[in-house]
Amino acid sequence: MMMNDSCVAAVRINQDLCSRCGVCFSLCPFEAILRDAEEGRLSIDIQKCQVCGICYSACPVSAIEMSYYDYEGLLDYVRKAHQELNSDALVMMCRGNSPGPDEIEEIMDRFGLEGMSYIPLRVPCAGRVPTSFFFNALQSGVRNIVSIQCNDEFCRMKEGTKIETRRMLLGKALLRQLGYPENTFNVVKYSRKAVLNTKECVGCDKCVFICPYQALVAEPFSSPSIITEKCLGCGACQTVCPQNAIHVKGYRFDDIMESYGAAASSMKARGARTTILVLSCQWSEYSALDNPERTLKERNAMILEIPCVKGMDPVHIVKALEQGFDGVMAVVCSPQDCKLQNGKDASDRQVEVLSTYLKKRGLLDRFEMHELSPRCEGDFLTRFEAFQERIAAMPSSDPTAGKEGR
Repeated sequence: MMMNDSCVAAVRINQDLCSRCGVCFSLCPFEAILRDAEEGRLSIDIQKCQVCGICYSACPVSAIEMSYYDYEGLLDYVRKAHQELNSDALVMMCRGNSPGPDEIEEIMDRFGLEGMSYIPLRVPCAGRVPTSFFFNALQSGVRNIVSIQCNDEFCRMKEGTKIETRRMLLGKALLRQLGYPENTFNVVKYSRKAVLNTKECVGCDKCVFICPYQALVAEPFSSPSIITEKCLGCGACQTVCPQNAIHVKGYRFDDIMESYGAAASSMKARGARTTILVLSCQWSEYSALDNPERTLKERNAMILEIPCVKGMDPVHIVKALEQGFDGVMAVVCSPQDCKLQNGKDASDRQVEVLSTYLKKRGLLDRFEMHELSPRCEGDFLTRFEAFQERIAAMPSSDPTAGKEGR
């Protein structure tokens, strides 16, 4: 995805601080760090950068600056949360594979932390956080830290979990020498997978056909079987299941859409003229997903996270418009940035079907899809405000008829 001329890069190298040691150059999994062969000067190719933060966490002189999840900002969040929540545990999670509250409690029980309240902290990649951050968190009053990372082979940033696991193990060994309890630092590997309800499955095998990773296998006289070692949790299977018998763990959209529809009605009851639903791929936008209150506050908008554009079900967009939202904006990664590269043809077909249906219903102009990246700071809000302004200028839609005017 080409950056526009006004793009404010979210990752920068402060040349006044850079020692040109080349650590960032050697660690970048996307070859986005460039090194001048003669002078050794380092720079960032913003077109290749995925804002994973591995370079940021590895720089020994703090010469790399980040717009999202900077060191002091994260530490300040932990300190404030510790005081407000009186929580003794910090649970750090990769945004692509963050478990639900029940699963987090099960994980904490495993390390003897049952019943302990915790501070949730979600970051784009475990590799973004240096070991010193955890030591400072302990100094702030936190007693136990649980790092829930993607399984190495499913890391969306390629090397992030491997790098962070090594750091955590070294930190754990140091804490042991200093007399800290064994469960002060804890590392868990976790990846979201598809879950099949065999009681609801009718054996149509549409999920087998659509899966871009061959993680579903048809069985002759029963429901398909899931090969968990191959599943990447993209959500393509759940978009084609006619019985809603399969879903990615943590993404039960039907239940979520019902509550969102109630929220849209509530906003309308309060006199909101324009209500917007944003469907956002978790890799194309950071700030709005992690702090929707601050980003979308007083804008009469809600945001729903999807694991990938392949998990964006056209039915949910239609249902959102029928339930009272005046417009739906989808925010997805470009094909070059997609963290789940396989299955692009499936997502293209879904968008084509959606556009055709919305056109027939006279609702096509109430839906927009944008390819965005966290590389450009503020790009999301610019697009959102333009879309909201356009929808506000349109006549109100009748959710029961799906036509213009009331």
